[in-house]
Amino acid sequence: MLGFRGHFSTKSRAYSTTLGDLRQARIDWTRARLPYDPETTFVLGHWQYAGQGFTPGEHALAASFAPEVRHD
Repeated sequence: MLGFRGHFSTKSRAYSTTLGDLRQARIDWTRARLPYDPETTFVLGHWQYAGQGFTPGEHALAASFAPEVRHD
C-alpha cells in the first residue's frame, strides 16, 4: 500500500510506538477518569425509548444537502 510493503497499520518497534502500547494508554486514560472497580459488574436496569428518525430541523437540513434524495 502506498509504495510500502506490508500491512498499512504495521508499525516498527524501533521507529514508532506499538499498537498495543496505544491500546493500553487508552485503557489507562479511561480507567483514570471513570469510577472503575474490576470486581463490579455494571447492569443497566432501565431503558427509555429516545425516538426514531429525524427531527423536523434535521429533516430540513438533510433535504438541503441532497435535494434529489427523498427523506420520507
